[in-house]
This record gives sequence, C-alpha cells and structure tokens, in this order.
Amino acid sequence: MARRVFFSFHYARDVMRVTQVRNSWVVRPEHEAQPFYDAAEFEEAKRKAGGIEKWIESQLSGTSVTVVLYGHETAQRDWVIHEIKRSYQLGKGILAIDIHRLKHPTTGADQPGVNPLTKLHIDRGGQKVLLSTLYKSYDWVNDNGYSNMATWIEAAAKAVGR
Repeated sequence: MARRVFFSFHYARDVMRVTQVRNSWVVRPEHEAQPFYDAAEFEEAKRKAGGIEKWIESQLSGTSVTVVLYGHETAQRDWVIHEIKRSYQLGKGILAIDIHRLKHPTTGADQPGVNPLTKLHIDRGGQKVLLSTLYKSYDWVNDNGYSNMATWIEAAAKAVGR
C-alpha cells in the first residue's frame, strides 16, 4: 500500500543526511513522500502571519505517518517538537530514525543526538508516558534503514489504525 509520509528534521544541520534517506524512499514506486522543501520556502513561511504552522498543517495533510529523522541537534528544534506533537494530535503513525551515522559529503558522520521522542510525553490516567515508549525508534545504519524503512512505516501506520 502506498503511504504518504511527512519527514520531520532539523533542516540546517541534517538536510544532506535527510536527502539520502528520503531519496531511498521516493525512488521506489510504491512509496510517496511530501514534496521536499528548501530553505527559501521555509523562510517565506516564517514571514507570513501563522506561516510556519499553516505550512506544517498543509504538509501533514493527507499523510499517515510522520518519520522523525534525528541527528545531533534535532531534539532542540522547536518546530520539530511542534511537528511531533501535532502528528500525535492528528493520530498519525510516528517513528524516529537516528541518522547521525549517515555520512555528509564534506563532514562525514555526525555526533549522536537525543531522540526527540524521549523528550515528549502525554498524560494517561495521571501518569506521564514518554512518546518513546509508544512509538518505535531505529538507527538508519545499524538497522539497515534502506531495506527496512518501508516495513517500519507500514508498522507505524497500522499501529494507529491507518
């Protein structure tokens, strides 16, 4: 089944790594991803009243899964945290993939980062439940993301009834 996927990530630091992951996904005919944006589009959205939130809503529309591609600084990015929270509110499947081991063409692999799902929680019956206990996380290199991402995405969608 074709899945529309939203990729959440820290653009400035990780776009080269994310491009590798995303390209491995979209070259396969049974998969679909939201259009890849560039820095200019994001900067334009920031200038408009409510621009970034509206832009995120439009990108999430019609998707069934949010894939959080995280590196060294991703968990510190306010908009990534917003995208995860909004994905949860919308009932999207969510998964996190550590991409720090992917090699940037000029700087190589990066330092590891914190999984953003370990920083967010929901309240269930008065108990704080970390999103990292509700959703799966993987390592792109160690868990062979190239071969397995489609399976991870499908599992995330099915886990939330999509």
